[in-house]
Amino acid sequence: MTDMILLKEGEVVLKGLNKRSFEQKLTSNIRRRLKRFGPFAVTANQSVIYVEPQSGDCDTDGAFEALGKVFGIMTMTRAAACEKDPAAIAAKAAEYLREDLLAAKSFKVESRRGDKGFPLTSVQLSQYVGGQLHDAFPHLTADMHTPELTVHLEVRDRAAYIHGAPVPGAGGLPVGTAGSAVSLLSGGIDSPVSTWMMAKRGMRIIPVHFFSFPYTSELAKEKVLDLAKLLVPWCGRMNVQVVPFTHIQEEIRAKCPEDYFTIIMRRMMMRIASAVAADNNCGALITGESLGQVASQTMEAMAATEDCADVPVLRPLVGMDKAEVISIARRIGTFETSILPYEDCCTVFTPRHPCTHPKLRKVREAEKDLDVEPLVAEALAGIEFVKIGY
Repeated sequence: MTDMILLKEGEVVLKGLNKRSFEQKLTSNIRRRLKRFGPFAVTANQSVIYVEPQSGDCDTDGAFEALGKVFGIMTMTRAAACEKDPAAIAAKAAEYLREDLLAAKSFKVESRRGDKGFPLTSVQLSQYVGGQLHDAFPHLTADMHTPELTVHLEVRDRAAYIHGAPVPGAGGLPVGTAGSAVSLLSGGIDSPVSTWMMAKRGMRIIPVHFFSFPYTSELAKEKVLDLAKLLVPWCGRMNVQVVPFTHIQEEIRAKCPEDYFTIIMRRMMMRIASAVAADNNCGALITGESLGQVASQTMEAMAATEDCADVPVLRPLVGMDKAEVISIARRIGTFETSILPYEDCCTVFTPRHPCTHPKLRKVREAEKDLDVEPLVAEALAGIEFVKIGY
């Protein structure tokens, strides 16, 4: 038996009678993610997913790295499989972990016995294999509390598995198990992080970007598409919808009080995003708003913009400060692209003194001269669709 990958399920194990459907979605996502690395067999049993290369051409290193970005996986490890025989397990452990065993000064063996028909208990198997490894590597000292190396043994239905320390997976729930949502994706730091956070909760994402050429450049649009490419390994394939927003912003400038420019602009975004959500059977909108971060993100301003949404507005960053958001952006790889100096439409026609605590009645009055429905229809008709794959 060959080198393989073991994946431990995360929250999926808590789903009770629904576990089967969550597990099927997770294995489907894994198979899709592995296609470009060669033929792999993916099977699930006892809350463990087994990823086995089916040919010598498989890129197991690439597969392991890619699986680190699949939501629904708690931990992952490279492992060797062998027959369920104590002597065979000890021999495979000495062979598979040879370099680690030579480099360490102390070790211990931890065993888990999923197959209760195996003749040794977990403690007996650990003692037996530990003794065999100590004989083979006499420089090692057994240390049950703070060993340099822990040898992990798992005896399951199909085989026995040997591996070193597992590494954390992406966590969360498999993408596609929590419905779909439209994410308002700008070129800033916040919206890619909020998109990632809701994908981690199992949502399939449809990004919408509002583009105001020539006030914002083609480079600004390319920046957003680059951010989408960085999110795809986490969120899965996405179809970015680029909405022409220039005419709407010009109409707002011509017909609305300056203090309300930003709030009315965001209300128009909510109307358009709601229409996109309806066309794509999405149950929510996602924004990168954080309470009090800018003038348009006070409670009153957020209530005024959400007034135009036909579905719930999810704000996963609402209670986070900028340092926390930046930390996540760095971890998921979007930060350096987000800070490139290409402005998005939110910076166009910024009011000198924005209204921070608007009354909904006054906001509606401020936009009364806009031809809202024709403007929304025009924007929807001009959407550019950009498919982003792996």
